[in-house]
Amino acid sequence: MSLATRSKRTESRPALSRDRVLRAAIEIADEGGIAAVTMRRLAESLDAEAMSLYHHVANKEQVLDGVVDVIAAEINEAVGRLTLPARGAAWRSAARERILTARRVLLRHRWAAALFESRSATSPEVLLYFDGLVGIMRDGGFSNDLAHHAMHALGSRAIGFSQELFTPGAGPAAGEPDPVLAGMAGRLPHLVGMLAEVMHDDPDSTIGWCDDQAEFEFGLDLLLDGLDRRR
Repeated sequence: MSLATRSKRTESRPALSRDRVLRAAIEIADEGGIAAVTMRRLAESLDAEAMSLYHHVANKEQVLDGVVDVIAAEINEAVGRLTLPARGAAWRSAARERILTARRVLLRHRWAAALFESRSATSPEVLLYFDGLVGIMRDGGFSNDLAHHAMHALGSRAIGFSQELFTPGAGPAAGEPDPVLAGMAGRLPHLVGMLAEVMHDDPDSTIGWCDDQAEFEFGLDLLLDGLDRRR
């Protein structure tokens, strides 16, 4: 490549920045999952030298923390467009729509829920989201003490996904018996009987193994109804 060609290519390429690095990481994860995000893969996707990334992010852990910030900011932008009233009994509908709006963002980045759970530091953008949810509860008449209990009861559902009880793996093909479950039937008859009968077959609404939309809304509505009675 000639010097003139290299210079022209450099001029046409947007300047490298932390935001560009993080958004490139999200694009890679959307295509291949979060495990596909490496510093080398990022450098390739940005057409940059790997060492140049370290001027913007010190290591992969900083990339992952930053990605959580970006996804949470996307959630905050989405919920910021909601205009539902939240006073009195209206809090429930406002909280429900806020949470389901957050989930719609996560459904565009299905790998992000596990990443949110894995971070040891809490993202400022996540805190901003939770602050808005607590504000809805306070408008609905919750005391600070009840709002605190409510946030613990909701757990990850507050931001749009359910924590898995366990993840059994890919399992057999559709319509075929699961040999692992069959082998445990004698010892765990009730659990195996339940799992053999219950099938989640809506992949477009599913974030985790057992976190499809119907399951998520079932649990969310139970919690919101119980919290409304406590209010």
